[in-house]
Amino acid sequence: MVRGTVEKILYKRECYAIQGAVFEVYREMGCGFLEAVYQECLERELKQCGITFDSQPKLKLHYKGEPLKQMYKPDLDCFDKIIVELKAVNVLGSEHEAQIFNYLKASGLRLGLLVNFSHYPKVTVKRIIV
Repeated sequence: MVRGTVEKILYKRECYAIQGAVFEVYREMGCGFLEAVYQECLERELKQCGITFDSQPKLKLHYKGEPLKQMYKPDLDCFDKIIVELKAVNVLGSEHEAQIFNYLKASGLRLGLLVNFSHYPKVTVKRIIV
C-alpha cells in the first residue's frame, strides 16, 4: 500500500452481512450436508437478515456477440452486486474458482464469494474480484 492512501474493500458492508449469514448457517447445521441443504438454509437466513438476493438467476451467455441457448445459474446474486457460489466439497479446486470467474464475466459483476460448507472445523469464504 502506498503511504497516504487507504485500501478500500469492495462491498465491505454487504460482504460482512452475507458472511454473517453463512457463519450462522454453519453454526446451526455444521459440516456434512449436501450443497442443496446449505442453499435452502442460507436463503432462509438471508431473508431473515433482510439481505436482498436472487436464487439461481439465469445469466445469458454470448458467443461473438450472439446469444447462446445455454445459460449459467450461480447459486445466489446478493444485493444485485455479489455472486455467491456454494460448495460442499473436501477441497476447493481451481475449477471452482474458474466457475466464479465465469459467473462474474457473464453477469458483469465484480465480486464473488466462494463458500465451502464442507471444510472442517469451519466454513470457508473466498473473495474473488475481477
